[in-house]
Amino acid sequence: MKVLVLGGGHCQLNMIKRLRGEGHYIILVDYLEDNPGKEYADEHHRISTFDAPAVLELVKISGAEAILTMGTDQPVLTASIAAKESGLPFYIAPETAIAVTNKRVMKEVFSKNGIPTVGYRLISRDFMEEDIAGISFPAVLKPVDSQGQRGIFKVCDFSEIKRHIDETLSYSNEHRALLEDFYPNDEVTVNGWVHDGKAHILSVVDRVTMEIDNRIGICLCHNYPSLHMNKYGGEIVRLTQKIANTMGIAEGPLYFQYLIGEDGLLVNEVAMRIGGAYEDITIPIISGIDILGMVMEYALKGEADTIRLLNYNIALNDTFISTQLFFINPGTISYITPKEELENMDCVRGVRYIIVKGDIMEPIKNATARAGYIIIEGADFDDTITNINRVFNKMQVLDENKNNLIVKYSDYKEKYKFLK
Repeated sequence: MKVLVLGGGHCQLNMIKRLRGEGHYIILVDYLEDNPGKEYADEHHRISTFDAPAVLELVKISGAEAILTMGTDQPVLTASIAAKESGLPFYIAPETAIAVTNKRVMKEVFSKNGIPTVGYRLISRDFMEEDIAGISFPAVLKPVDSQGQRGIFKVCDFSEIKRHIDETLSYSNEHRALLEDFYPNDEVTVNGWVHDGKAHILSVVDRVTMEIDNRIGICLCHNYPSLHMNKYGGEIVRLTQKIANTMGIAEGPLYFQYLIGEDGLLVNEVAMRIGGAYEDITIPIISGIDILGMVMEYALKGEADTIRLLNYNIALNDTFISTQLFFINPGTISYITPKEELENMDCVRGVRYIIVKGDIMEPIKNATARAGYIIIEGADFDDTITNINRVFNKMQVLDENKNNLIVKYSDYKEKYKFLK
């Protein structure tokens, strides 16, 4: 089957390889000439995955029989539009897709339907102080239609917004930005699948982030199970279903991000995709459910096998797993611990390096600076902590002066609530 894939980045690579292994003809769309998915594609077209008209034209010209995307936000809208116009299956309609990819629309839906979220204002480049009245500082500035923590800043006054607004808007096709109240919080991510309108939650993880200067939300790791399930589990289930009902989500993967702080549970943002922290690998480990296979089935056949959703109960799950999304400090890489040495450790379930010897690492600005991932398993929390230490003590990424450039979890241990 001819399959058009939107995005050739590392988050899409497992899907592209799997399609290739099943014998499908892969038509890859990615505006970058040098992308990792290109190696496995039959065709590569340098088209932006945000450009729905161009993608639709390619669908018609190429004779594509299915359209797929997996681990990034914005291509979901493009895929939805192109699928509807060409009669190909996709799990959500464009009107739903825009609500889960555009934060302006998303926030409007939240506000109109009583879905708890932080206070916000929409601003453009020429905004005035009266346009942000009611927002207290510090605040968070972000583009309404981007991904990967691009253009997100924690700002402390009016002048800082002015200083960063151009960079923020450079990541927005709408040239609009969201200014939100900053809410001190722990982040929790919900992964699952909606079938016939019912939200089936497969995992709830603590999303541990780091702040570099005033750039926030850069994810260091996902830890399962979340420490907040005992107190907030019931509320998470109810709110997840309410969001699905409100947005008219009937089918497909869900990836919802919540904030937990002094005011309780608030919704950060929602998406209809597999998470970009390699949840296509960890969800099967956690739940036994092949969520990537379900996404592929829906695109290829117009339906997915959902029977295992009915028999899964997250409350009975006793898995402990941490996805470490590691980063590298600035420097030139002269040595990397061979991946095989880590894969041979009994606690490691998966490893990928995005970096190679000779890379010159720049200061970290957003999630695109990620150097790779390591999936680490334990028998319980203490064992998981021990295993994380073992892995990071073994792994080295050295510069020419033999300095280890890895940003270790211990550098941000105050963020690792599960270490208590």
